[in-house]
Amino acid sequence: MGRRRRRNGVGTLIVEQGHGGTVRVPLQIAGSYRARTKGLLGRDSLKGAMLLTPANSVHTFGMRMPIDVAYLDRRLKIIAVRTMRPGRLGLPRPRARHVLEAEAGAMIRWGVRAGTRIAVEEE
Repeated sequence: MGRRRRRNGVGTLIVEQGHGGTVRVPLQIAGSYRARTKGLLGRDSLKGAMLLTPANSVHTFGMRMPIDVAYLDRRLKIIAVRTMRPGRLGLPRPRARHVLEAEAGAMIRWGVRAGTRIAVEEE
């Protein structure tokens, strides 16, 4: 992803597994202010994940479901992963440049945890 700005769109999230394998996940990219502000609001589910960029915090006010939230640095390395219930405010992460959101429980299934590196393929 580097330092270039991402546009709204779709792609694939690639999670590097410790044993040399990868997990590929459908990805929605929210690169505009409007898309980041809307995020997952009003949705009952999400197939895959949503990348908010640039971003260093999120909230779950108005959400209908709990979500997993991963904070990423500029090199797409996971800084922290949290599960947030609806109606919560996440504190800003100073080193975070991007935020990845998914349905609660998804990130543990994909192997996303602090220290994991991800990649993004845009379509």
